[in-house]
Amino acid sequence: MLPMQSRPLEGIRVIDYSHFLAGPYVGRCLAAMGAEVIKVERPGTGDAGRQHAWFVGEHSGYFLQLNMGKKGLSVNTKDPRGRALMQKLCDSADVFVENYRPGALDKLGLGYAELAARNAGLVYCSISAYGHTGPDAHRAGFGLIAEAKSGIMQMVGTPGEAPPLLRISLGDMYTGIHAVAAINAALLGRVKSGRGQHIDMALYDTLVSMHEYAIQCYTLSGGNEVPVQTGHDMPTSTLYGVFRAADGDLVIAAQVDDAWKRFAQMLESNGGPAGFAANARLHTSAGRNAHRLEILSVVKPWVAQRKVAQLLALCDAIDVPAAKVQRIDEVLADPQIQARGMLVEQNHPVLGRIQLPNLPFRFSACDTTIRDVAPELGEHNESIAASLGFSREEIAEMQRDGVLFSKPATAPAKVGT
Repeated sequence: MLPMQSRPLEGIRVIDYSHFLAGPYVGRCLAAMGAEVIKVERPGTGDAGRQHAWFVGEHSGYFLQLNMGKKGLSVNTKDPRGRALMQKLCDSADVFVENYRPGALDKLGLGYAELAARNAGLVYCSISAYGHTGPDAHRAGFGLIAEAKSGIMQMVGTPGEAPPLLRISLGDMYTGIHAVAAINAALLGRVKSGRGQHIDMALYDTLVSMHEYAIQCYTLSGGNEVPVQTGHDMPTSTLYGVFRAADGDLVIAAQVDDAWKRFAQMLESNGGPAGFAANARLHTSAGRNAHRLEILSVVKPWVAQRKVAQLLALCDAIDVPAAKVQRIDEVLADPQIQARGMLVEQNHPVLGRIQLPNLPFRFSACDTTIRDVAPELGEHNESIAASLGFSREEIAEMQRDGVLFSKPATAPAKVGT
């Protein structure tokens, strides 16, 4: 058993001047790694994520999930006193995270050039739809826009139908975790150079980089191959796809030669057509892809006659990867998810005990599970301002004048109602 260590980013101060999803996710990840993350919000309504479902009373589960482990500051940066406070805060920071349209924070004195002139060691991470350069840099956008433009959406769904809406925010989350990696790399680079730098992350860039097949398929074929919608399986990777059983859906991954041979033999031994496993045309990847429809004409009806549990047992017995297509309630009840601690339990002062998804980081010598709930709007105004050298009188004046804004916790609400 290795001795426990401090979390890797302890001692690092992060200013999370972001909203909604991609930026707040970065802050949450850095908080889990030990950084002190100060969530800065506008007075009144705060982060737009606070108005995003699912709600328990006035509390947004969306906000609770993405902002756990942070301190809360709500300040009017349009007031000179608020701007001065923010600049002092940034002088003390190691990292600044924002996800506004390029140029928006320059008007508030919070752009990279101005903050870096005051704090040369600052690692400043910007997240936007298109990045800070190029003809589309000025355009607004969300993950949905990047998913459509990236070519990913065009490959998903049933041929002849409009692509489905992805029910997870792929662009935001994937860009967010890339930003986490880039920030940590910049912090490491700062040890050698003594200087921070500007990290320019774009949702569109990130999703284009995600293509593990489509781009090289097109470029290496001389532009002759354009991946298209294929429905429930992959024509270039047979047998690999989604299949409908008698009582639900499952996925089967028997695309590797040895796995295919075991699967074909198992299918033949359990009511499949005689000679199916011995068909040498299907023993190579190229052969299976060439005869994909022939294979599917056998596998689909065979699967449809059996229940998911039976099919999983048959595949497990021959070491062919397969899994049920699970609903979210089944995911949360999965012993593997429970064993891996992928649900965080927190004691919220208003909501009581709440459960939210954990992050997937697993360090051998430290625990990155966040137990502190997301802050109320402006919850830590006084302590943060005091740490920057503001007197009690100055803090009280800013609170009175609305430069510092806080919103008390709402009346208790019951989770699940």
